[in-house]
Amino acid sequence: MGQLKDRVEAANELASLARDNNRNMKIIVQEGGVAPLLKLLKDGASAEAQMAAATALYNLGTDQEKVKSIASEVSALSIVVKAIGESPMRVQIVLVNLVARMAELDEGVREDLGRENVTRPLVTLLGMDIVVEETKTPSGKPTSIHSLVQINKEVSKKNFHSTSSLSLYSDGSSRGGRKEREAESPDMKHRLKISCAGALVKLSKGSLFNSRKITETKALVCLAKLIEKEHGELQLNCLMTVMELAAVAELYPDLRQVAFKPNSPAARVILDQLLRVINEENSPQLLIPTIKSIGSLARTFPAKETRILGPLVTQLGHKSADVATEAAIALGKFVALENFNCVEHSKAIIEANGVPRLMNLLKSNDRPRKHEFILLCCLAIHVGNSPALEQARALSVIEGAARSMLAHHPELRELCAKAVDQLTLYQAGAHTHHKHSYVP
Repeated sequence: MGQLKDRVEAANELASLARDNNRNMKIIVQEGGVAPLLKLLKDGASAEAQMAAATALYNLGTDQEKVKSIASEVSALSIVVKAIGESPMRVQIVLVNLVARMAELDEGVREDLGRENVTRPLVTLLGMDIVVEETKTPSGKPTSIHSLVQINKEVSKKNFHSTSSLSLYSDGSSRGGRKEREAESPDMKHRLKISCAGALVKLSKGSLFNSRKITETKALVCLAKLIEKEHGELQLNCLMTVMELAAVAELYPDLRQVAFKPNSPAARVILDQLLRVINEENSPQLLIPTIKSIGSLARTFPAKETRILGPLVTQLGHKSADVATEAAIALGKFVALENFNCVEHSKAIIEANGVPRLMNLLKSNDRPRKHEFILLCCLAIHVGNSPALEQARALSVIEGAARSMLAHHPELRELCAKAVDQLTLYQAGAHTHHKHSYVP
Protein backbone atom coordinates (compact mmCIF):
# COMPACT_ATOMS: atom_id res chain seq x y z
CA MET A 1 0.00 0.00 0.00
CA GLY A 2 3.02 2.28 0.08
CA GLN A 3 4.37 4.57 2.74
CA LEU A 4 1.92 6.44 4.93
CA LYS A 5 3.11 9.81 3.65
CA ASP A 6 2.49 8.74 0.05
CA ARG A 7 -0.97 7.41 0.92
CA VAL A 8 -1.90 10.65 2.64
CA GLU A 9 -0.70 12.68 -0.33
CA ALA A 10 -2.67 10.46 -2.69
CA ALA A 11 -5.81 10.83 -0.57
CA ASN A 12 -5.42 14.61 -0.50
CA GLU A 13 -4.97 14.61 -4.26
CA LEU A 14 -8.12 12.52 -4.73
CA ALA A 15 -10.02 14.89 -2.43
CA SER A 16 -8.85 17.83 -4.53
CA LEU A 17 -9.70 16.13 -7.83
CA ALA A 18 -13.16 15.15 -6.60
CA ARG A 19 -14.10 18.60 -5.38
CA ASP A 20 -16.91 19.95 -7.60
CA ASN A 21 -15.82 17.82 -10.55
CA ASN A 22 -18.34 15.14 -11.39
CA ARG A 23 -16.21 13.51 -14.07
CA ASN A 24 -13.30 13.03 -11.69
CA MET A 25 -15.64 11.67 -9.02
CA LYS A 26 -16.97 9.02 -11.39
CA ILE A 27 -13.47 7.97 -12.44
CA ILE A 28 -12.28 7.68 -8.83
CA VAL A 29 -15.28 5.52 -7.88
CA GLN A 30 -15.11 3.37 -11.04
CA GLU A 31 -11.37 2.81 -10.67
CA GLY A 32 -11.76 1.44 -7.14
CA GLY A 33 -10.62 4.52 -5.25
CA VAL A 34 -13.11 4.17 -2.39
CA ALA A 35 -11.71 1.01 -0.77
CA PRO A 36 -8.17 2.41 -0.18
CA LEU A 37 -9.68 5.54 1.32
CA LEU A 38 -11.75 3.45 3.74
CA LYS A 39 -8.66 1.45 4.69
CA LEU A 40 -6.71 4.63 5.34
CA LEU A 41 -9.57 5.86 7.53
CA LYS A 42 -9.81 2.55 9.36
CA ASP A 43 -6.07 2.21 10.02
CA GLY A 44 -6.01 5.56 11.77
CA ALA A 45 -2.25 5.80 11.52
CA SER A 46 -2.39 9.56 11.96
CA ALA A 47 -4.87 12.39 12.20
CA GLU A 48 -3.61 13.70 8.86
CA ALA A 49 -4.27 10.35 7.21
CA GLN A 50 -7.79 10.14 8.59
CA MET A 51 -8.53 13.73 7.64
CA ALA A 52 -7.34 13.14 4.08
CA ALA A 53 -9.45 9.99 3.73
CA ALA A 54 -12.54 11.55 5.33
CA THR A 55 -12.33 14.64 3.12
CA ALA A 56 -11.94 12.57 -0.03
CA LEU A 57 -14.93 10.40 0.87
CA TYR A 58 -17.01 13.46 1.65
CA ASN A 59 -16.11 15.09 -1.67
CA LEU A 60 -17.04 11.90 -3.50
CA GLY A 61 -20.47 11.43 -1.90
CA THR A 62 -22.36 14.10 -3.77
CA ASP A 63 -25.27 12.16 -5.31
CA GLN A 64 -27.28 9.03 -4.71
CA GLU A 65 -25.29 6.85 -7.10
CA LYS A 66 -21.94 7.67 -5.52
CA VAL A 67 -23.34 7.37 -2.00
CA LYS A 68 -24.55 3.87 -2.83
CA SER A 69 -21.12 3.04 -4.26
CA ILE A 70 -19.39 4.14 -1.07
CA ALA A 71 -21.87 2.28 1.14
CA SER A 72 -21.55 -0.92 -0.93
CA GLU A 73 -17.86 -1.33 -0.12
CA VAL A 74 -17.14 -4.04 2.44
CA SER A 75 -17.71 -2.73 5.99
CA ALA A 76 -17.80 0.85 4.69
CA LEU A 77 -20.49 2.15 7.01
CA SER A 78 -19.08 0.24 9.98
CA ILE A 79 -15.68 1.85 9.39
CA VAL A 80 -17.20 5.33 9.16
CA VAL A 81 -19.28 4.88 12.32
CA LYS A 82 -16.33 3.49 14.30
CA ALA A 83 -14.14 6.38 13.14
CA ILE A 84 -16.76 8.90 14.29
CA GLY A 85 -16.46 7.48 17.80
CA GLU A 86 -12.67 7.45 17.90
CA SER A 87 -11.19 10.10 15.62
CA PRO A 88 -9.89 13.58 16.44
CA MET A 89 -12.60 16.20 16.40
CA ARG A 90 -11.76 17.79 13.06
CA VAL A 91 -12.03 14.38 11.43
CA GLN A 92 -15.30 13.69 13.26
CA ILE A 93 -16.83 16.85 11.79
CA VAL A 94 -16.09 15.74 8.23
CA LEU A 95 -17.36 12.21 8.86
CA VAL A 96 -20.54 13.40 10.55
CA ASN A 97 -21.18 15.69 7.57
CA LEU A 98 -20.62 12.69 5.31
CA VAL A 99 -23.19 10.68 7.27
CA ALA A 100 -25.69 13.54 7.02
CA ARG A 101 -25.20 13.76 3.27
CA MET A 102 -25.48 10.01 2.75
CA ALA A 103 -28.64 9.81 4.86
CA GLU A 104 -30.21 12.65 2.90
CA LEU A 105 -29.37 11.27 -0.53
CA ASP A 106 -30.41 7.64 -0.12
CA GLU A 107 -33.11 6.15 2.12
CA GLY A 108 -31.59 2.69 2.03
CA VAL A 109 -28.20 3.96 3.16
CA ARG A 110 -29.95 6.02 5.83
CA GLU A 111 -31.49 2.86 7.27
CA ASP A 112 -28.21 0.96 6.97
CA LEU A 113 -26.47 3.69 8.94
CA GLY A 114 -29.09 3.26 11.64
CA ARG A 115 -28.45 -0.47 11.76
CA GLU A 116 -24.76 0.32 12.27
CA ASN A 117 -25.91 2.30 15.32
CA VAL A 118 -24.56 5.60 14.03
CA THR A 119 -27.08 7.49 16.16
CA ARG A 120 -25.30 6.56 19.38
CA PRO A 121 -21.97 8.31 18.70
CA LEU A 122 -23.85 11.26 17.25
CA VAL A 123 -25.95 11.69 20.39
CA THR A 124 -22.87 11.11 22.53
CA LEU A 125 -20.93 13.84 20.76
CA LEU A 126 -23.89 16.19 20.76
CA GLY A 127 -24.04 15.84 24.53
CA MET A 128 -20.29 15.82 25.11
CA ASP A 129 -20.62 18.36 27.93
CA ILE A 130 -23.78 16.89 29.41
CA VAL A 131 -24.51 13.94 31.65
CA VAL A 132 -28.13 12.89 31.88
CA GLU A 133 -29.67 10.77 34.57
CA GLU A 134 -33.20 9.45 34.94
CA THR A 135 -34.07 11.29 38.14
CA LYS A 136 -37.42 11.87 39.82
CA THR A 137 -38.54 13.91 42.73
CA PRO A 138 -39.67 12.17 45.94
CA SER A 139 -43.26 12.69 44.83
CA GLY A 140 -42.55 10.69 41.70
CA LYS A 141 -43.16 13.63 39.41
CA PRO A 142 -40.70 14.42 36.59
CA THR A 143 -38.02 16.87 37.57
CA SER A 144 -37.08 20.00 35.72
CA ILE A 145 -34.36 19.86 33.12
CA HIS A 146 -31.90 21.45 35.53
CA SER A 147 -32.07 18.44 37.81
CA LEU A 148 -31.80 16.04 34.88
CA VAL A 149 -28.65 17.58 33.47
CA GLN A 150 -25.28 17.67 35.22
CA ILE A 151 -21.94 19.09 34.24
CA ASN A 152 -19.56 16.66 32.56
CA LYS A 153 -17.03 16.78 35.40
CA GLU A 154 -18.73 13.80 37.03
CA VAL A 155 -18.53 11.55 34.00
CA SER A 156 -15.29 9.87 35.00
CA LYS A 157 -16.74 8.95 38.40
CA LYS A 158 -19.71 7.08 37.00
CA ASN A 159 -20.24 4.00 34.92
CA PHE A 160 -22.90 4.24 32.23
CA HIS A 161 -23.56 0.89 30.53
CA SER A 162 -27.23 1.22 29.64
CA THR A 163 -27.91 1.73 25.93
CA SER A 164 -30.58 4.23 26.91
CA SER A 165 -28.15 6.52 28.72
CA LEU A 166 -26.30 9.44 27.22
CA SER A 167 -22.63 9.50 28.07
CA LEU A 168 -19.30 9.97 26.42
CA TYR A 169 -17.66 7.09 24.63
CA SER A 170 -14.83 5.52 26.51
CA ASP A 171 -12.52 6.59 23.70
CA GLY A 172 -10.00 3.92 24.52
CA SER A 173 -8.15 4.39 21.26
CA SER A 174 -4.43 4.99 21.00
CA ARG A 175 -5.15 8.60 20.29
CA GLY A 176 -6.62 9.16 23.74
CA GLY A 177 -9.83 10.53 22.25
CA ARG A 178 -11.31 11.97 25.40
CA LYS A 179 -8.19 13.88 26.39
CA GLU A 180 -7.88 15.26 22.87
CA ARG A 181 -11.55 16.24 22.96
CA GLU A 182 -11.12 18.12 26.23
CA ALA A 183 -8.20 20.00 24.68
CA GLU A 184 -10.17 21.08 21.62
CA SER A 185 -11.25 24.69 21.25
CA PRO A 186 -14.83 25.69 22.14
CA ASP A 187 -15.34 26.68 18.51
CA MET A 188 -14.36 23.21 17.29
CA LYS A 189 -16.70 21.57 19.81
CA HIS A 190 -19.49 23.90 18.74
CA ARG A 191 -18.99 23.05 15.07
CA LEU A 192 -19.07 19.35 15.87
CA LYS A 193 -22.32 19.72 17.80
CA ILE A 194 -23.88 21.62 14.88
CA SER A 195 -22.86 18.80 12.53
CA CYS A 196 -24.17 16.08 14.86
CA ALA A 197 -27.54 17.79 15.27
CA GLY A 198 -27.73 18.29 11.50
CA ALA A 199 -26.99 14.61 10.91
CA LEU A 200 -29.72 13.58 13.36
CA VAL A 201 -32.17 15.68 11.35
CA LYS A 202 -31.35 13.74 8.17
CA LEU A 203 -31.28 10.35 9.88
CA SER A 204 -34.60 10.77 11.66
CA LYS A 205 -36.54 12.25 8.75
CA GLY A 206 -39.18 9.73 7.72
CA SER A 207 -37.41 6.86 9.50
CA LEU A 208 -39.18 4.95 12.23
CA PHE A 209 -36.13 2.77 12.87
CA ASN A 210 -33.72 5.66 13.32
CA SER A 211 -36.21 7.76 15.27
CA ARG A 212 -36.72 4.91 17.70
CA LYS A 213 -32.94 4.49 18.01
CA ILE A 214 -32.52 8.19 18.77
CA THR A 215 -35.31 8.40 21.31
CA GLU A 216 -34.10 5.27 23.12
CA THR A 217 -31.06 7.30 24.17
CA LYS A 218 -31.28 10.42 26.30
CA ALA A 219 -31.31 12.46 23.09
CA LEU A 220 -34.55 14.28 23.87
CA VAL A 221 -33.26 15.67 27.16
CA CYS A 222 -29.97 16.60 25.49
CA LEU A 223 -31.82 18.36 22.66
CA ALA A 224 -33.97 20.21 25.19
CA LYS A 225 -30.91 21.45 27.05
CA LEU A 226 -29.29 22.69 23.86
CA ILE A 227 -32.50 24.38 22.68
CA GLU A 228 -32.60 26.15 26.04
CA LYS A 229 -28.98 27.28 26.16
CA GLU A 230 -27.80 27.63 22.57
CA HIS A 231 -28.56 30.02 19.73
CA GLY A 232 -28.12 30.14 16.00
CA GLU A 233 -27.50 27.08 13.86
CA LEU A 234 -27.08 24.63 16.74
CA GLN A 235 -30.37 25.62 18.35
CA LEU A 236 -32.11 25.47 14.97
CA ASN A 237 -30.72 22.02 14.14
CA CYS A 238 -31.89 20.72 17.52
CA LEU A 239 -35.38 22.09 16.89
CA MET A 240 -35.36 20.54 13.42
CA THR A 241 -34.40 17.18 14.92
CA VAL A 242 -37.30 17.36 17.37
CA MET A 243 -39.58 18.32 14.48
CA GLU A 244 -38.55 15.27 12.42
CA LEU A 245 -38.84 12.92 15.41
CA ALA A 246 -42.30 14.30 16.18
CA ALA A 247 -43.35 13.96 12.54
CA VAL A 248 -42.47 10.26 12.61
CA ALA A 249 -44.20 9.85 15.97
CA GLU A 250 -47.35 11.37 14.49
CA LEU A 251 -47.49 8.51 11.97
CA TYR A 252 -46.57 5.71 14.37
CA PRO A 253 -48.59 5.52 17.61
CA ASP A 254 -46.17 3.08 19.25
CA LEU A 255 -43.29 5.55 18.98
CA ARG A 256 -45.53 8.43 20.03
CA GLN A 257 -46.77 6.65 23.12
CA VAL A 258 -43.29 5.60 24.24
CA ALA A 259 -40.97 8.45 23.24
CA PHE A 260 -43.42 11.31 23.82
CA LYS A 261 -45.47 9.96 26.68
CA PRO A 262 -46.77 13.15 28.33
CA ASN A 263 -45.70 12.28 31.87
CA SER A 264 -42.18 11.12 30.97
CA PRO A 265 -39.30 13.42 32.00
CA ALA A 266 -37.91 13.57 28.45
CA ALA A 267 -41.24 14.55 26.91
CA ARG A 268 -41.86 17.16 29.59
CA VAL A 269 -38.54 18.94 29.18
CA ILE A 270 -38.94 18.94 25.41
CA LEU A 271 -42.42 20.42 25.73
CA ASP A 272 -41.13 23.03 28.19
CA GLN A 273 -38.60 24.21 25.64
CA LEU A 274 -41.00 24.15 22.70
CA LEU A 275 -43.39 26.33 24.67
CA ARG A 276 -40.56 28.63 25.73
CA VAL A 277 -39.58 29.15 22.09
CA ILE A 278 -43.19 29.89 21.08
CA ASN A 279 -43.65 32.33 23.95
CA GLU A 280 -40.29 34.11 23.74
CA GLU A 281 -39.03 33.94 20.16
CA ASN A 282 -40.27 35.86 17.14
CA SER A 283 -38.15 34.40 14.35
CA PRO A 284 -40.14 32.34 11.80
CA GLN A 285 -37.05 30.16 11.36
CA LEU A 286 -37.36 29.00 14.97
CA LEU A 287 -41.12 29.19 15.35
CA ILE A 288 -42.07 27.06 12.34
CA PRO A 289 -40.27 23.83 13.38
CA THR A 290 -41.43 24.40 16.97
CA ILE A 291 -45.08 24.78 15.98
CA LYS A 292 -44.85 21.79 13.65
CA SER A 293 -43.44 19.69 16.48
CA ILE A 294 -46.34 20.52 18.79
CA GLY A 295 -48.86 19.91 16.02
CA SER A 296 -47.40 16.49 15.29
CA LEU A 297 -47.81 15.55 18.95
CA ALA A 298 -51.37 16.90 19.24
CA ARG A 299 -52.83 13.47 19.97
CA THR A 300 -50.52 12.91 22.94
CA PHE A 301 -51.79 15.84 25.02
CA PRO A 302 -54.61 15.31 27.52
CA ALA A 303 -57.48 17.76 27.73
CA LYS A 304 -56.14 19.05 31.04
CA GLU A 305 -52.88 20.24 29.41
CA THR A 306 -53.69 23.94 29.36
CA ARG A 307 -50.33 25.49 28.48
CA ILE A 308 -50.26 24.65 24.80
CA LEU A 309 -53.25 26.00 22.92
CA GLY A 310 -53.03 29.62 24.12
CA PRO A 311 -49.55 30.20 22.69
CA LEU A 312 -50.54 28.51 19.43
CA VAL A 313 -53.61 30.72 19.14
CA THR A 314 -51.41 33.77 19.67
CA GLN A 315 -49.29 32.72 16.71
CA LEU A 316 -52.36 32.96 14.44
CA GLY A 317 -51.72 36.69 14.65
CA HIS A 318 -48.00 36.53 13.82
CA LYS A 319 -46.88 39.00 11.17
CA SER A 320 -45.36 36.14 9.18
CA ALA A 321 -48.07 34.47 7.12
CA ASP A 322 -46.07 31.23 7.18
CA VAL A 323 -46.03 31.15 10.97
CA ALA A 324 -49.75 31.93 11.16
CA THR A 325 -50.53 29.13 8.70
CA GLU A 326 -48.41 26.63 10.63
CA ALA A 327 -50.26 27.62 13.79
CA ALA A 328 -53.56 26.95 12.03
CA ILE A 329 -52.31 23.56 10.84
CA ALA A 330 -51.18 22.64 14.34
CA LEU A 331 -54.43 23.76 15.94
CA GLY A 332 -56.32 21.82 13.28
CA LYS A 333 -54.65 18.64 14.52
CA PHE A 334 -55.87 19.33 18.04
CA VAL A 335 -59.48 19.65 16.88
CA ALA A 336 -59.41 17.01 14.13
CA LEU A 337 -62.25 14.50 14.34
CA GLU A 338 -59.82 11.66 15.12
CA ASN A 339 -58.38 13.49 18.14
CA PHE A 340 -60.06 11.99 21.22
CA ASN A 341 -59.98 15.34 23.04
CA CYS A 342 -61.14 17.41 20.06
CA VAL A 343 -64.16 18.93 21.82
CA GLU A 344 -62.21 20.06 24.88
CA HIS A 345 -59.42 21.42 22.69
CA SER A 346 -61.99 23.32 20.62
CA LYS A 347 -63.40 24.95 23.74
CA ALA A 348 -59.88 25.90 24.86
CA ILE A 349 -59.12 27.53 21.48
CA ILE A 350 -62.29 29.61 21.67
CA GLU A 351 -61.55 30.58 25.27
CA ALA A 352 -58.10 31.72 24.14
CA ASN A 353 -59.79 34.19 21.76
CA GLY A 354 -58.95 32.09 18.75
CA VAL A 355 -62.04 32.89 16.67
CA PRO A 356 -61.29 36.61 15.98
CA ARG A 357 -57.71 35.80 14.98
CA LEU A 358 -58.87 32.98 12.76
CA MET A 359 -61.46 35.21 11.08
CA ASN A 360 -58.81 37.82 10.35
CA LEU A 361 -56.80 35.20 8.49
CA LEU A 362 -59.80 33.91 6.55
CA LYS A 363 -60.73 37.43 5.46
CA SER A 364 -57.23 37.99 4.13
CA ASN A 365 -56.82 37.34 0.41
CA ASP A 366 -53.02 37.14 0.32
CA ARG A 367 -52.96 33.32 0.01
CA PRO A 368 -55.20 30.25 -0.03
CA ARG A 369 -56.56 29.52 3.45
CA LYS A 370 -57.31 25.81 3.33
CA HIS A 371 -55.97 25.05 6.81
CA GLU A 372 -57.69 28.00 8.41
CA PHE A 373 -60.95 26.91 6.73
CA ILE A 374 -60.51 23.37 8.10
CA LEU A 375 -59.88 24.75 11.60
CA LEU A 376 -63.03 26.87 11.51
CA CYS A 377 -65.12 23.94 10.25
CA CYS A 378 -63.84 21.70 13.05
CA LEU A 379 -64.61 24.34 15.67
CA ALA A 380 -68.11 24.66 14.26
CA ILE A 381 -68.66 20.90 14.37
CA HIS A 382 -67.46 20.52 17.96
CA VAL A 383 -68.78 23.72 19.58
CA GLY A 384 -71.36 25.00 17.11
CA ASN A 385 -73.31 26.61 19.95
CA SER A 386 -70.43 28.93 20.85
CA PRO A 387 -71.41 32.62 21.11
CA ALA A 388 -67.97 33.49 19.73
CA LEU A 389 -68.74 31.69 16.48
CA GLU A 390 -72.16 33.31 16.24
CA GLN A 391 -70.74 36.76 16.90
CA ALA A 392 -68.10 36.24 14.23
CA ARG A 393 -70.81 35.13 11.76
CA ALA A 394 -68.98 31.85 11.24
CA LEU A 395 -71.84 30.36 9.25
CA SER A 396 -71.73 33.17 6.70
CA VAL A 397 -67.94 32.96 6.49
CA ILE A 398 -67.98 29.21 5.84
CA GLU A 399 -70.74 29.48 3.25
CA GLY A 400 -69.03 32.42 1.58
CA ALA A 401 -65.73 30.55 1.29
CA ALA A 402 -67.21 27.16 0.42
CA ARG A 403 -67.62 27.56 -3.36
CA SER A 404 -64.01 28.56 -4.00
CA MET A 405 -62.56 26.25 -1.35
CA LEU A 406 -64.42 23.13 -2.46
CA ALA A 407 -63.63 23.79 -6.11
CA HIS A 408 -59.94 23.37 -5.26
CA HIS A 409 -60.34 20.89 -2.39
CA PRO A 410 -63.40 18.69 -3.01
CA GLU A 411 -62.25 16.34 -0.24
CA LEU A 412 -63.44 18.98 2.25
CA ARG A 413 -67.07 18.77 1.11
CA GLU A 414 -68.23 16.48 3.93
CA LEU A 415 -66.40 18.48 6.61
CA CYS A 416 -67.91 21.70 5.32
CA ALA A 417 -71.43 20.24 5.23
CA LYS A 418 -71.15 19.03 8.83
CA ALA A 419 -69.97 22.48 9.95
CA VAL A 420 -72.88 24.22 8.21
CA ASP A 421 -75.36 21.73 9.68
CA GLN A 422 -74.06 22.27 13.23
CA LEU A 423 -74.07 26.05 12.97
CA THR A 424 -77.53 26.02 11.40
CA LEU A 425 -78.78 23.85 14.23
CA TYR A 426 -77.38 25.92 17.10
CA GLN A 427 -77.13 29.53 16.09
CA ALA A 428 -80.05 31.74 16.95
CA GLY A 429 -82.27 32.58 14.02
CA ALA A 430 -80.36 30.38 11.65
CA HIS A 431 -83.17 27.85 11.17
CA THR A 432 -85.20 29.92 8.80
CA HIS A 433 -82.58 32.11 7.23
CA HIS A 434 -80.24 29.25 6.32
CA LYS A 435 -82.76 26.52 5.82
CA HIS A 436 -81.40 25.80 2.34
CA SER A 437 -77.77 26.66 2.96
CA TYR A 438 -75.58 26.20 -0.07
CA VAL A 439 -72.72 23.77 0.08
CA PRO A 440 -71.62 22.95 -3.46
